[in-house]
Amino acid sequence: MLLESLRVEVLEANLEIVRRGLVMYTFGNASGFSPAEGLMAIKPSGVPFEKLRPEDMVVTDLDGKIVEGSLRPSSDVDTHLEIYRHFPEVKGVVHTHSTYAVSWAQAKREIPCFGTTHADYFYASVPVTEPLSDEEIQSKYELNTGKAIIRRFEGIDPLTRPGVLVSSHGPFAWGASPSKAAMNAVLLEEIARMASITVGLNPALTAIGQALHDEHFLRKHGPGATYGQN
Repeated sequence: MLLESLRVEVLEANLEIVRRGLVMYTFGNASGFSPAEGLMAIKPSGVPFEKLRPEDMVVTDLDGKIVEGSLRPSSDVDTHLEIYRHFPEVKGVVHTHSTYAVSWAQAKREIPCFGTTHADYFYASVPVTEPLSDEEIQSKYELNTGKAIIRRFEGIDPLTRPGVLVSSHGPFAWGASPSKAAMNAVLLEEIARMASITVGLNPALTAIGQALHDEHFLRKHGPGATYGQN
């Protein structure tokens, strides 16, 4: 079986977003990418999470050709592949329809950084993509969703803002591994939940200052990080 360890990790990422309450029925998917082989493993389309096994993960190349697997890959496969093609630092991608993140995506609003929990993981607001045109929707919808994400991240390091809200759709999150992508999907939903409550309490609130944002993000990320153990 190709990519045996990666398939196990991708399965675990899929199960993690279920455990954390980010998924209803089969709405959601996780994938992982192996640069050495140039191959991706992704959840199969429409299969209940509780029935998934590592061998059910579908393996494709970066062009979307199925290399191994008897099931159809997730319907979002082309979005995942577009992210891997353009973000070489990314080795895992997760897509959910989690309630609060979807609500911000449907409102077509970025999530400002209102506090330090957000600042710990996103170095600025959580971005939102531009809406797709009718032509983009009717022709290669999933691929064009990926292209909209790539356009939004022009000039942005994707690991400093490890997720995005696709306008009128929902969140995609990513990371240096499938498990990190799942973690970032969970964090993105919590950030969206807290921001929704914050806006309700104080609609006029603006984002925190840059000094506080820098202090929290940079102590966890980058060459000068001091958080945790060596």
